[in-house]
Amino acid sequence: MPASVSTVMLRVVYALIPGLIAYVWFFGWGVVINILFAIAVALGCEAAILAVRDKPLKPFLTDGSALVTAVLLAISIPPLSPWWITLIGTAFAIIVAKQLYGGLGYNTFNPAMVGYVLLLISFPVEMTSWQAPLMLITQHSLGFLDTLHIIFGGGLPDGLRLDALTTATPLDTLKTQIKLDHSVDDIISAAPIFGHFGGKGGEWISVGFMLGGLWLLYKRVINWHIPVAMIGGLLGMALIFFIINPASYPSPLFHLFSGATLLGAFFIATDPVTAPASTRGRLLYGALIGVLVYVIRTWGGYPDAVAFAVLLMNLATPTIDYYIHSRVFGHGAKRKD
Repeated sequence: MPASVSTVMLRVVYALIPGLIAYVWFFGWGVVINILFAIAVALGCEAAILAVRDKPLKPFLTDGSALVTAVLLAISIPPLSPWWITLIGTAFAIIVAKQLYGGLGYNTFNPAMVGYVLLLISFPVEMTSWQAPLMLITQHSLGFLDTLHIIFGGGLPDGLRLDALTTATPLDTLKTQIKLDHSVDDIISAAPIFGHFGGKGGEWISVGFMLGGLWLLYKRVINWHIPVAMIGGLLGMALIFFIINPASYPSPLFHLFSGATLLGAFFIATDPVTAPASTRGRLLYGALIGVLVYVIRTWGGYPDAVAFAVLLMNLATPTIDYYIHSRVFGHGAKRKD
């Protein structure tokens, strides 16, 4: 018996828990505060639009779709983002990207990624002020109340400056330094934000999301085609250029465990509403997302690129479905007399 929408959505949230635990461990309480606030905003906006559309509230508010959108958006923004960043992004995701298209099942684009891209384009300073890992913040112990005050009050603890809390992301740092003709090995060895394979702390968050994604595959909430194809497309591109010039292009493992690669592969690109319907279509869709992530990361203006790659391929989904159909049962078989 197929699982209900609410069951599927709750399983997606459960699968995010390992990555969220690692997130809190390495970066503190900001992500938890953002998630709780985003959920409140998402449910409030959903209820308001449903009331305007004269739709019943309970079945739509309890299906879990707004919850998943809120959590994915909150994970994607910097942990110390001011409260109005979360408010604007979440409200836009629910009202414009979801409800104005007709609600769950009718949206063309992934709502959480639409909200994220709006914020990134509109507020680049706030959206690129990423908190450094807690282990690198030596001037102050950033507790729950301190984090709450920074997000909602805009103030910092006495004696603490913003530049002591924030840093460029590993992807951004690497991209900037490569343009200055520094080698990948020199950049990684000189900057304390890098870990074994990706960013310090961030690589373990990626592992947590990968474990959650594998659980979703085990529970058959998602299929393997998009995650495998996306990861394969990204790693294939990274391997080619790494072999050509390892001094200027980081290894495939760096791309795998940096940024939102694994979050995107298992939780964002797999959105069944905005992805192709056929197996071959999903493989093509995932592979092209991976290729686009690498192209934008390497030569584009945005270091991570998962959101842009997913939205561009959301746009291509109708074309993929038009040209690549699922085989209808009973068609294509040779008749034997």
